[in-house]
Amino acid sequence: MATPAPAEEEDERNLILGKYEMGRVLGKGTFATVYHGRDLRSGESVAIKVIGKDRVRREEGMMDQIRREISVMRLVRHPNVVELREVMATKSRIFFVMELVRGGDLFDLVSKHRRGLPEDQARSRYFQQLIAAVDFCHSRGVCHRDLKLENLLLDASSNTLKVSDFGLSALPEQLRHDGMLHTQCGTPAYVAPELLKKKGYDGMRADMWSAASSSSCCSPAIFLSSTRTS
Repeated sequence: MATPAPAEEEDERNLILGKYEMGRVLGKGTFATVYHGRDLRSGESVAIKVIGKDRVRREEGMMDQIRREISVMRLVRHPNVVELREVMATKSRIFFVMELVRGGDLFDLVSKHRRGLPEDQARSRYFQQLIAAVDFCHSRGVCHRDLKLENLLLDASSNTLKVSDFGLSALPEQLRHDGMLHTQCGTPAYVAPELLKKKGYDGMRADMWSAASSSSCCSPAIFLSSTRTS
């Protein structure tokens, strides 16, 4: 799955396997922390998602989830999807080295304007890019299952939207005998109604509902009642 660990994992400069220097924290989630990093070979800035192996061992099914996330991100290389550059591991941690997207997320942008995105043109552009990413993922058999404003990152230099966080994604082998997905996941404010009924659901249709919900939350009338979920 990843590059094996040498005897020493990191030194006092936070060097990872002699390839990357790890810097400030960019964000924290339930299972991982994301750091700003620098590729020592090229000098390029990257984002490094770090997952502790102790946590992985304690959480049933988490290793399978991590393997699936790696497989998915290698499948969905697209201009509107955050790129996975490399996966490495030491004795105690797993590192996802990813493209650094510098413009924050769509939730932050909409929050800044308080009443949603100010221009219909901007909402339309981001929605088109989101649909392009989702359509490509579906063409590769991937359902994201957690589309929301917080997982839609923005490249400040090009006004490009990029879908991130495939930790809850599903592949065709997860379909049951009825051809449906059954794992209840996602964020309540964005999920399709059928997921709340705790029955089987079509993951691709559920993604489209969440994409439409995300787009709707960018409008002035709806965003006023929205709150960050991560």
